[in-house]
Amino acid sequence: MLKIAFSSIYKYTLPEGHRFPMSKYELIPAQLLHQGIIEQEHFFEPQPLEETWILRTHDKAYWQSLKELSISPKAARKIGFPVRKSLIDRGRVIAQGTIDCALYAKQYGVAMNVAGGTHHSFRDRGEGFCVLNDFAIASNYLLDNQLAQQILIIDLDVHQGNGTAKIFEQEPRVFTFSMHGAKNYPLQKENSDLDIPLEDGLKDEPYLDLVRAYIPRLLEEVQPDLVFYLSGVDVLASDKLGRLGLSIEGCKIRDQLVFEYCKAANIPVAVSMGGGYSPKLAHIVDAHCNTFKMAQEVFFD
Repeated sequence: MLKIAFSSIYKYTLPEGHRFPMSKYELIPAQLLHQGIIEQEHFFEPQPLEETWILRTHDKAYWQSLKELSISPKAARKIGFPVRKSLIDRGRVIAQGTIDCALYAKQYGVAMNVAGGTHHSFRDRGEGFCVLNDFAIASNYLLDNQLAQQILIIDLDVHQGNGTAKIFEQEPRVFTFSMHGAKNYPLQKENSDLDIPLEDGLKDEPYLDLVRAYIPRLLEEVQPDLVFYLSGVDVLASDKLGRLGLSIEGCKIRDQLVFEYCKAANIPVAVSMGGGYSPKLAHIVDAHCNTFKMAQEVFFD
């Protein structure tokens, strides 16, 4: 069964005019149910992450500044969201959801988090709409509990997973792979284990050729026990922050390929949705829903 992490806390209230489309977190489950892709029983609601696991990945001083809402205005501006208790609670639930998805993926082959993919969060700070790094927290949880010996992070969001790369730069048990816009945010890139910088305007076929070239090779060479897949849809040509040229169909094929490669290699995959900033919210929701549809078709149909 496809297990999907979702909580009403995922939709964080932002000031009017903020560019982040928070309503997508409610619309994605509604559309999946409406289209009959999944049923209500597929959803589960994560609980807040225990503080122990936050401190396993993030610095104590940073966590205290979040928990006590004492974070400096400069640090809060880098995050890009108003830092309130509800934002911190949201981050804890999302991170636990990604841990839960990893455990469900080990059982069913794949599991999905409607939110997550907070790859710009560093050990000691947040950036780019990211507060707690869910993939890093979940990876450390699996490693510490001996539920995985080797992890592969496949980050296909249009923005480099700089926080994740930095957190794991000295951790050989986590291989970080990021395929992202060369000239896009963040201006200062970190060093992933493998980075594939992409030129502006890259369209479906050359992009998909890179997916076909690298993902099977990485699965064979890294030999992971589990894959974390960040399936951002900000690669779309319509995305106002993405600067690439993929169609909705091309993005759908990307997800299908990743799932097919993981299934063929018998490697469980836990998925977080990542970014999407197209002016038309319907484009964002459609592209995200295709990710769930491909997971259902590849693993369960």
